[in-house]
Amino acid sequence: MRPQVDIVESDAELPEQADAVVIGGGIIGVSTAWTLARRGLSVVLCEKGRIGGEQSSRNWGFCRQQGRDPREIPLIIESLRIWRGIEKDIEAPVGFKQAGCLYLAETDDQAKGYEDWLEHAKPYQLDSRLVSGDELDGLMPGSSVPYKAALYTASDGRAEPSKAAPAIAQAARRAGAEIFTGCAVRGIETSGGRVCAAVTEKGTIKTDTVVLAGGAWSRLFCGNNGLSLPQLKVLSSVMRTRPMPLVTENAVWAPGYAYRRRDDGGYTIAHGLSIVVDVVPDSFKLAHRFTAAMWKEQKSLHLRLGRQFWRELTTAGRWELDETTPFEKTRVLDPDPATKILNKAIKGLRRALPAFDKAEIAERWAGYIDVTPDEVPVISEVDEVPGLIIATGFSGHGFGIGPGAGRLAADLACGTEPIVDATPFRFSRFRGGRSEASSAPVPV
Repeated sequence: MRPQVDIVESDAELPEQADAVVIGGGIIGVSTAWTLARRGLSVVLCEKGRIGGEQSSRNWGFCRQQGRDPREIPLIIESLRIWRGIEKDIEAPVGFKQAGCLYLAETDDQAKGYEDWLEHAKPYQLDSRLVSGDELDGLMPGSSVPYKAALYTASDGRAEPSKAAPAIAQAARRAGAEIFTGCAVRGIETSGGRVCAAVTEKGTIKTDTVVLAGGAWSRLFCGNNGLSLPQLKVLSSVMRTRPMPLVTENAVWAPGYAYRRRDDGGYTIAHGLSIVVDVVPDSFKLAHRFTAAMWKEQKSLHLRLGRQFWRELTTAGRWELDETTPFEKTRVLDPDPATKILNKAIKGLRRALPAFDKAEIAERWAGYIDVTPDEVPVISEVDEVPGLIIATGFSGHGFGIGPGAGRLAADLACGTEPIVDATPFRFSRFRGGRSEASSAPVPV
């Protein structure tokens, strides 16, 4: 499996009962379990594969406030507060560094988009600002491209995806949570319409609270429980270099490339725009929901009809809770990266920054990002099934916002005052007609 992720061993014996069951061992799930366990609840986290095995270890590692949809800004502010103290709180390194984030503009239109976003962000008093000239040259030393300007947030940071989710999971365990890997949750049982148990491949856990943080698998899980979650997947490809001399500490995005410094002395690199969208049966079922988003991102999306269509066409959409499920048949989504897109990214990066001319590519990988029609996550109670909380659809923003999102999901599960207003993330916003695209004027 690519990339390599710190291993979290599974507990042995499934308990008969718990205050809460968390489904999914990505950054959102482990953060939820950690928060709940610290509050003294008995928590069981079930992951069908390995902790952090899918998109939570395959993302860029940006922990950023800038460029987000305004609805997400309060939550990312809280999440960054958690990130800044997380290594002390969990007593383990995750590679977090407040090194700043830079979004480059090649054209006046792009710079205008950043100015528009700053107006959206003004009520939140972020330190985001537009930079140009000598200041931009200082933030991008050695650049051979004359960028018009850049959006810059010095308080933004980065962390190591391969370390973060496993380290938080271990902290949750030390706080009292039980962690089970290779243990798929097949579904939930209800009594009087309310959650009363989580049924796993290893047995049933009585509980009145289930948090679904299943990432790309969440729509399938919801469908078997009669819930229509409008979520699709897009493929993001990433690579890393071997250790090399420092170019810049900032996490950087440009139209043709993105990169950030790694703890091991290398760089994580991706394309700034290009994303592969596999055409699958759900693409047609949800076309009316995603029309606005597809139109907005049309220059970035590469539609592909191939094996994934037939794979999903033949995947069971319904099953009994005593049957083997799709979650058990595919423990870890490990798709092949889009080599052409990555080749374009490194070519564009070397054109802009000759310091990368001799960079050696050590590894390439890809992951599936769970996307909602408005590119804003669902972090919500489900009115139709009391006791079920959904935290999914992070649309490529999930790693940085993960600790805060886990805190919010835990607040909803406990019925306590939420860390931020949860209204923008409500599941019920998708009932009805066509969805609006994200209002964020810059890339995700």
